[in-house]
Amino acid sequence: VTVYPMYYVLIRSVSAPEHALAGDMLLFPKGFDLNSYRVILSDTTLWRAYGNTLLYVVVTTLLMLLFCTLCAYPLCMPGLLGKKAVVTYLLVPMYFSGGLIPTFLVMNRLGLYNNIWGVILPVVTTTTGIFMYRQHYMSIPLSFVEAARIDGANELQIFTRIMFPLGSSVTVTLSIFSFMWRWNDYILPLLVLSDQKKYTIQIAIKNFIGNLGVDWSSILAASVLSILPVIVI
Repeated sequence: VTVYPMYYVLIRSVSAPEHALAGDMLLFPKGFDLNSYRVILSDTTLWRAYGNTLLYVVVTTLLMLLFCTLCAYPLCMPGLLGKKAVVTYLLVPMYFSGGLIPTFLVMNRLGLYNNIWGVILPVVTTTTGIFMYRQHYMSIPLSFVEAARIDGANELQIFTRIMFPLGSSVTVTLSIFSFMWRWNDYILPLLVLSDQKKYTIQIAIKNFIGNLGVDWSSILAASVLSILPVIVI
């Protein structure tokens, strides 16, 4: 059930153009044709969008890991004043949606419209990531931290040498989630970016839908190329 839609896109992308939109289910390509891939591979605009998306994904993921783990670490330590209030503050926005308009207005007023940082900064923290780290850190015995303090370690050393390395499973999981979220992100880049040279891969694929028609063969081939990094990750 999960694999067949991706396989369907693959076999349609290597089928003859007249079969690209046929409604029948296929197990093998119909009229084998690689011309759509030749068109895609020679499209410099698409490759530029590929590079933009990769930069966006890598920078966003690294910053997300940094900020989420730094926020989660004190929230799992006993004795922090106002800890419950902070946790509640993080949880409440999860019950509401419609944040794209305020995000766009803030990025615009900061002068980050049509800037890659206008796409990165709004998503460098996520409540999901903070709570994944927090719950994992709370499962680590405090005796590790106390032993490090007795040995003279400061908070930064405790965090970098003990807590963060012990949270490697969360780091890997959140990295995969972040890569998938940001690679497939469409709405925020569409709102913030207007220069075609700064487009991400999802917007570039959408541009194959023109005023005079839809180039389905190219869309299918480009979709296969956009799926590959997510499968690899």
